[in-house]
Amino acid sequence: SRYEEGQKILLFRFREISEEEDEIMFLFDWFYGILASLGLWQKEAKILFLGLDNAGKTTLLHMLKDEVDAVVYLVDAYDKERFAESKRELDALLSDEALATVPFLILGNKIDIPYAASEDELRYHLGLTNFTTGKGKVTLADSAVRPLEVFMCSIVRKMGYGEGFKWLSQYIN
Repeated sequence: SRYEEGQKILLFRFREISEEEDEIMFLFDWFYGILASLGLWQKEAKILFLGLDNAGKTTLLHMLKDEVDAVVYLVDAYDKERFAESKRELDALLSDEALATVPFLILGNKIDIPYAASEDELRYHLGLTNFTTGKGKVTLADSAVRPLEVFMCSIVRKMGYGEGFKWLSQYIN
């Protein structure tokens, strides 16, 4: 099947990271589940996942950012002490010419933990207040505006990220 084919290709590609293979398989299965449930599995796109350590992803995958179709930036909404560091990294990505037209989905993870940042608080600390494009179906084809939006989620509780990926899917051909 196409799923098994993709799984084999992904496993082959990440063989070099032997100590993280279990985590990568978890990430692949999690990501496949999201794509399949949102009807995105059949779309062809390169999505670059970036974020700081302990943001809720199992590993930070270092991939080439050339020719990617989208960026998902994961932020630990509970680790407020690292918001400044996360902002610097995000600012560097947003100013990278190779990513100038690429849509950015910012996921604020760990909202299931008491005292995690709210969406407004995360937007403020990342410098995104009044810079996001809106969560609905937003037509940006005729403008030079890069799609960028913040969604809060709990990967552990399997909530919130689906809306983010649905939003992102409208910008992937």
